[in-house]
Amino acid sequence: MIKGNVEGVRDSILAELGNIYDMSVEKGRLVSPEIVALISDVTRLINREISVSIDRKGRILEVAIGDSNSVELPILDLSNKKLSGVKVIHTHPSGYSKLSMIDISALLKLKLDAILAVGVGETDITGVNIGYCKVQNQELTYEELENLPLEKAINVDYLEKVQEIETELRKNDVVEDESEYAILVGVDSDESLDELEELAKACEVNVSGRILQRIKRIDNVFYIGSGKVRELAILRQIKNANLIIFDEELSGVQIKNLEAVTGCKVIDRTILILEIFARRARTREARIQVELAQLKYRSQRLIGLGSIMSRTGGGIGTKGPGEKKLEIDRRRIKDDIHALRQELEKIKKIRALQRTKRESSGIPRVSLVGYTNVGKSTLRNLLVDLYPSDNTVKKEAVFAENMLFATLDATTRTMVLPDKRIAALTDTVGFVRKLPHDLVEAFKSTLEEVVFSDLLVHLVDASSDTVVEQIKSVENVLSELGAGDKPTILALNKCDVATEEQISKLKELYSGMEIVEISAKNEVNIDILMEKVIEHLPRTMKKVEFLIPYSESSVNAYLHRNAIIEEESYEADGTKFIATISDEVYNRYNKFIVQEF
Repeated sequence: MIKGNVEGVRDSILAELGNIYDMSVEKGRLVSPEIVALISDVTRLINREISVSIDRKGRILEVAIGDSNSVELPILDLSNKKLSGVKVIHTHPSGYSKLSMIDISALLKLKLDAILAVGVGETDITGVNIGYCKVQNQELTYEELENLPLEKAINVDYLEKVQEIETELRKNDVVEDESEYAILVGVDSDESLDELEELAKACEVNVSGRILQRIKRIDNVFYIGSGKVRELAILRQIKNANLIIFDEELSGVQIKNLEAVTGCKVIDRTILILEIFARRARTREARIQVELAQLKYRSQRLIGLGSIMSRTGGGIGTKGPGEKKLEIDRRRIKDDIHALRQELEKIKKIRALQRTKRESSGIPRVSLVGYTNVGKSTLRNLLVDLYPSDNTVKKEAVFAENMLFATLDATTRTMVLPDKRIAALTDTVGFVRKLPHDLVEAFKSTLEEVVFSDLLVHLVDASSDTVVEQIKSVENVLSELGAGDKPTILALNKCDVATEEQISKLKELYSGMEIVEISAKNEVNIDILMEKVIEHLPRTMKKVEFLIPYSESSVNAYLHRNAIIEEESYEADGTKFIATISDEVYNRYNKFIVQEF
């Protein structure tokens, strides 16, 4: 029986492949020339990979259409101190015999005796690569023999190599290093690559090297030039990296071509950001939004995605909705997108209802916006702590950490302003340069809180060398959301570590904006910020005179907490107050009002 992706393959071809089960391989040899010839011929006919798994006695265990990822073997634990006793031979219809990241992943996770990749050209075999497990520094890694002639590869006696590896496994307490080591590739600037490195670290990826190439036009095949791709493949080997991250968005075909040449999993900036969002999403709404963005991204790239779809590959790109095989058609993904949008619509209606209640109460709304990792959540926690309202004293603080996209879920809490008004404070997801459009679209229901706010506090990291670019990125997203003309305070955070030159430059560039220098971490100038917030929030306050009977002393305490008391005196019939109050206080105790000014 032929396993794997047999859809669309003629029965006669499947029958021809089935003949492999009647063949055998001489003990001690990797493969026979007859098997290589047969799988190469079929590969040319159907343009798909063919894989054959063989045990140490030379018996054929399985034939599959698909890459080494299609082999169905149990994943062995290293505590067994041995390999699986199985080798896998498979074809590469691209003509490149270099082991792909999927091949290497299968070799290590399945503990294969060996994996052999046959490059199949239009008329002949371009070369053969052989991969073995290897013990190095107490870790299980691999080594690769490259570009061997077919005759030499067929005659390799691999059992001696297998015995050597298993001896090392028995002698050492070997662990599997499942960490990802990446090479960064950019065409923009060093600053953009620096940010890409921060994004990689947020995904717990170790950066081994980086390449920056200025290009006049995008290469449709590799994005960067073919010569640079070969340089990238060499650097990847030197640095022993297992991941390549591009700072630009790649097409599915470009990813497939890059993986074929470099033998390494390739992802782009969008996948990396989506991965961070998938890992950080805590609420049901955030998870739905991330999944929606991932599905929309993948639906446009079903053809050609390689290692990202790997079952054994793991790592970045596999969080969220799970693995999407190439054979899953667009209709199914379209149905999934429709279902997720319906769920988001339900959540959107709940948010709209909550927003309507806040509007009817007359509570002004303030939203914290800004680049990712500039201190929004730290400021939010500080403000709610310093200016608590009765119902938020015991509320938990939102997660605030020195990492990109620490906050994905918009949270709204009320606080009492210094003028005794109650305001709603919303902490939003941070923005970033080249933020994927699909992600902005998916998170619109969350970001709508920004659209309906009365005031935006745009928080920036004044000590950052790229602060101007960050401000522009945030302004672009706000414009896309339709909130570009909202009243805004530019809060220069981390003013205690920024230089005078940095502060002066920002004040000069944004002289037309309301600017406040603060430090959320060290509580510097927070009172000045709140004065500016009070100044710019719409005023719905009323000045009235109360006469509170002595029997209603609890009202006196409430007014002291929630109103601005200008005069207080004791009369024969009760306590007289002249106070400035909000609509909420007015509606609650208007029966005690004797005069409005």
